[in-house]
Amino acid sequence: MNALELIELSPVMPVIVVRDPGTAVDLARALVAGGIRTLEITLRSAAALDAIAAIQAQVPDAVVGVGTVRTPQQLDAALRAGARFGISPGLTENLARAARDSGIPFLPGVSTASEAMRAAELGFLVQKLFPAEAVGGEALLKAWHGPLPDLIFCPTGGIHAGNAARYLALPNVGCVGGSWLTPAAALEARQWETVTALAREACALAAD
Repeated sequence: MNALELIELSPVMPVIVVRDPGTAVDLARALVAGGIRTLEITLRSAAALDAIAAIQAQVPDAVVGVGTVRTPQQLDAALRAGARFGISPGLTENLARAARDSGIPFLPGVSTASEAMRAAELGFLVQKLFPAEAVGGEALLKAWHGPLPDLIFCPTGGIHAGNAARYLALPNVGCVGGSWLTPAAALEARQWETVTALAREACALAAD
C-alpha cells in the first residue's frame, strides 16, 4: 500500500488521542463499524504505542498508523508496535530518511509552498497540510492546485463536520484529518455507538 492508496481508504482520518489503552480495541471497532478504516493514533499520550499494538493485533479491518511523529526514534518505536503508516506535523532531513527507509506510507506536514516542494523533492507527493485552517485552508489548497498539480493533501487542523465536505470537494484533497469522530466525553463514557454514528456521518461527507 502506498500513501495515495492509504488516503483513499476513508474520507476522514480520525486523529486519535488514546488515554486508556484498554479502550483502544473497542474504539477501533466502533470506527470500523461506521466505515472508517484508517486510524491515526497520535504520540500525545503514554498509551499510544500500546494502543497501536492492540488494534493491529485485534482489529484486522483497521489500518492503524502513528501520528505526531517528530523523530526517527519515534517512528521506529511505532513500527515495532505495528503501525502501518506515519504522519508528522513537519519534516526534517533525518525524519524523511527514516520514513523512506521504513517502507510504510508517510505523510509529512507542510504549511507553505516551499515546504510542499521540498517534501516532494524528498519523495513525498502525498502530504498533510497542517494546521490547515490557520494557514489558509480551502483558499490555500485551491491556490496550490495550479502550480503544484501533482501533490495530494490530507488537510488537518481546524477541520470539522461543518467544513470537511468543502475540503473533500477540492481536486487536490484525498482525505481530511480531524478529531471530531472521537470526542473525549464519548471515549470516557465508552459510548461506542456515538463513535460509530459519527463515523457513518463522516463517510457520507464524501458523497455530498
